[in-house]
Amino acid sequence: MAGKATIIEVGDHDVRISNPDRVYFPEIGATKLDLVEYYLAVSDGIVRALRERPCMLHRFPDGLAGEKVHQKRVPNGAPPWLETVRVTFPRYNRHADELCVTKPADVIWAVQMSTVEFHPWNSRRADTEKPDEWRIDLDPMPDCPFGTVQRVAPVVKEVLDELGITGYPKTSGGKGLHVYVRIEPSWGFSDVRRAALAFAREVERRAPDDVTTTWWRRDRDPSALFIDYNQNARDHTIASAYSVRGVPTATVSTPVTWDEIQDLDPRDFTIRTVPARFAERGDLHAAIDDHAHSLDTLLEWADLDEQSGLTTPDEKSQD
Repeated sequence: MAGKATIIEVGDHDVRISNPDRVYFPEIGATKLDLVEYYLAVSDGIVRALRERPCMLHRFPDGLAGEKVHQKRVPNGAPPWLETVRVTFPRYNRHADELCVTKPADVIWAVQMSTVEFHPWNSRRADTEKPDEWRIDLDPMPDCPFGTVQRVAPVVKEVLDELGITGYPKTSGGKGLHVYVRIEPSWGFSDVRRAALAFAREVERRAPDDVTTTWWRRDRDPSALFIDYNQNARDHTIASAYSVRGVPTATVSTPVTWDEIQDLDPRDFTIRTVPARFAERGDLHAAIDDHAHSLDTLLEWADLDEQSGLTTPDEKSQD
């Protein structure tokens, strides 16, 4: 039985949660209300990760057993205090008013709308065409173990350190690892993607037995770690820090320290375990906005790669 609705007070707003007892994650028995309580417990972190970014919602109206819905547009009937940001899709001559989180109540409203995962843009509403976040996505191919991610992570940090750049790692909620870098909002998506590819190629040069930047999936070694630079292309999104993932065990994309990576098991970070970790350690990405980095050196690397004959794959191509 789903149970009657309950009202949750979130800051200055009351959010009505319908069907709070509906089971969203059958494997662990976690309900919609459990999901609400998780996001309340990490509200400072999830709001920081989403703040003022256009946000796609991955909704599961019937829990994980039902259909997954990718929703860009905030539906009619949203509360007047909910903020949105308009983004355009020139290829289709369309636009969408997407959720723009500025406070915990926005997150809980989205959970009431059956949202499990939050996938924000890497730009903010002040200028949605100028990203302020560069995302390094260590994406294991099907036969690539997490041990490979653990070997490559120090190489990623080594290159970042040489560039004088601070990266903030987090688990993906799956088998991968993400590293976020705050950048100056001075470049468009194409240049951020070029910089991300130049970085990925440098990591590949230093770890050629583990890493690939090969564009087409069919051409990649299934045991390799792909550095997915295309996650920096316009309108490409990945799960934010503290986003729950739509998998049976309710894993969470969780900020970690560089030192933790060698010993962690990403399956240990779930809606059952992360709240206590957050209460004890706070948000490990709390300082991410303290300094924005330049991409100038990486763009110089990109120029050199292109002059040597290495082309940049067309971001309109589908992987």
